[in-house]
Amino acid sequence: MSLQASFAVSWGAHVGIGTLPILFFGTLEQKQKYLPKLATGEMIAAFSLSEANCGSDPLSARTKATLSPDGKYYLLNGEKMWTTNAGWADLFIVFAKVDGEKFTAFIVERTFPGVSVGREEHKLGIKGSSTRRVILDNAQVPVENVLHEIGKGHHVAFGVLNIGRFKLAAAALGGAKEALTIATRYAKDRHQFGQPIANFGMIKHKLAEMAIQLYALESTVYRTAGMLEEVFHGIDPLAPDANAQYREADEEYPVECAILKVFGSEVLDYVADETMQIHGGFGYTEEFPAAQIYRDSRINRIFEGTNEINRLLMLDQLMRRALKGKLPGLMEAIGAIRAELNTPQMPTPDPVDPLDAIERYIANAKKAVLAVAGMAAEQVGTELEEKQEIVGHLADCLIQLYAMESAYLRTRKLQQRGYDITLPLAMTRVFAYDAMDAIEAHARRAIHSFAEGDMNMLQYGVGLFHTEVRIGQNMFPANVLLVEGIEETLDKYFLVPKPSVEERGAFNQHPAVKPLALCEYLIQLAAPAGAVVLDPFLGSGTTALAARNLKRRYIGIEINPEYVAIARQRLQNFTPSLFE
Repeated sequence: MSLQASFAVSWGAHVGIGTLPILFFGTLEQKQKYLPKLATGEMIAAFSLSEANCGSDPLSARTKATLSPDGKYYLLNGEKMWTTNAGWADLFIVFAKVDGEKFTAFIVERTFPGVSVGREEHKLGIKGSSTRRVILDNAQVPVENVLHEIGKGHHVAFGVLNIGRFKLAAAALGGAKEALTIATRYAKDRHQFGQPIANFGMIKHKLAEMAIQLYALESTVYRTAGMLEEVFHGIDPLAPDANAQYREADEEYPVECAILKVFGSEVLDYVADETMQIHGGFGYTEEFPAAQIYRDSRINRIFEGTNEINRLLMLDQLMRRALKGKLPGLMEAIGAIRAELNTPQMPTPDPVDPLDAIERYIANAKKAVLAVAGMAAEQVGTELEEKQEIVGHLADCLIQLYAMESAYLRTRKLQQRGYDITLPLAMTRVFAYDAMDAIEAHARRAIHSFAEGDMNMLQYGVGLFHTEVRIGQNMFPANVLLVEGIEETLDKYFLVPKPSVEERGAFNQHPAVKPLALCEYLIQLAAPAGAVVLDPFLGSGTTALAARNLKRRYIGIEINPEYVAIARQRLQNFTPSLFE
C-alpha cells in the first residue's frame, strides 16, 4: 500500500483518524450507525482539526458551535484547513468550541445543511489525494452527533493521533523500502566508467546506510506494533466500558508513537533524498520515480503533528506518566546515576559477544539520558516544558535510544531462534555506534542550554558513559590507560614503573616539565599532535592540562601503541633509572 503514497494517505486517514474517534469515543448508537459503513467503504471518513490560524495549537480554534433555539441542532460556523479526503468524504470528525469556549468533537455528515468544501489545494506531493477546506456556514449538526463530551474534544483529537502516528511510521517504512529497491535497481543498471555505479564505494555506502536505517525503523515499528496489540487485544467494541478500555489502551504508548512518527518520517526523507542522489540528474526529472518519492515523502514530517510538536510531546508525556506513577523508581535511578558519576571508574573491556557489548551501550545511553534529563528538571524546574531547545535535544536522545534498543532486541531474538545473524548483527552494530554518537552530541547540547558553573561537570558523565563505547568500537588500535594523578600509583595502568619520590621531584624541577604534573608530562610525551585523547569526563580531544585546570582527578587516555613506544624511548633517554 505504501508503494502509492497518495492512496496510502487517503486510506490511512479513513481507517485511522477518521474512523477511530467513533470507535474509541462514540456512543453505542453512533457506532452502530457509522462503523459498519465505514468498515465496508460505503462511507469515507475525514478528520477536520486544523484551521488557518491554528495548526499546532488546535485548542485555539475559532470554529464555533451554538445550540439552536429548538435544542435539536448545534450550528457550526468556521473553516477547517488541510482536510485529507475532503473531496470525497461522507463524514467529517469536526472540532468546534461550544459557545466559543468548550472545545468539542462532532460527527458531521457531508449532506448536513450548511456543509461544503473548497477547491483542491495545489500540493507539492501526494497529488493523488484530496486536500480541501471544509466550510461550515450554520451547519446543522444533530445534538446526538456530539462525539464524547462537551468540552472534552481534546481527548478525541489527541487520543486518536497516537495510533495515527504509529500508522504513519508503518507507511513510511513501506515507502522507504520501495525507494531503496528502486535506488538499488538503478545503481545496478546505470553504468559509468565501464561498470555499474553500484560497484563504487560511495554508492555502496549510501545503499548500506539506507538499509541500516530501515532495519532500525522496521525493528521499532514491529516492536511497537506488538506492544499496541497487547493492550488493545480482547477489547469488545460493544461492551459497556469499551470506550474506557480503548482510551486506557491508547494512553499506554504515546511516547513510543511520537518517537515512531518522527523517526519514521525522517528515515523516509533520508532514503528519498539518497535515492534521488543516486539517480543523479535523472532523479530530478519526473520521468524517473525518484522525484515523486522525494515530493511525496516531505509531508510526513508535517501532518499528524509536526516533528517539532512530537518532540515536545515526548517529554510532556513522560512527565505525565511519571506523575501517574507509571515510571516507578525513576527518581531513584537518576539519583544512583548521579552517585555513579561522582565515583569515576576505569573503563572495562567490552564483552566478547558483540550483542552483549551493544547491550552495555544501551545501558550507558540510558544512564546518560537520565542524568541529563534529571539535572535539567532540577535546574529549570516547571519551566522545562517551555525550554524547547533542551526538550528537543532530549527527544532526539530518546529517539536514537529507542531505535537502537529495538534493533538490538530484534537481532538478539533472531540469534536465540537459531537464525544466521551475520547481516542483522552488522547493521545493529553500525546503527548502535552512530546512535551513541548522536546521543552524546544531543546530550551535550542540552547541557549547554541550562548548565552554568559547576553544572557543566555533568558533561563529564556523558563522556564517561560514551568513552566505554568508543573503546568497544575499536575505532583506534589503542591501549587504554588510566593515569590517576601524581600522588597515585601508575604501575598498574601505565607502561613504566612507579617513579620514586626523588625521581618525581626531578621531573617536576626539570624546565620542560615544571608547569605540569608527572602524569600530565607522560601524557604529553605519549600523545603528540594528532594522537587521540579520550577523557571520560570531557570527551574527545581534551588535553591533560585542561583536565588539570578543572581539578579532575582521573584522566582516561586512548593512545596508539606507536605513541607509547615513542614515549618509552623519550623517557628512557631522559631518565634511564625508570627502566632499570
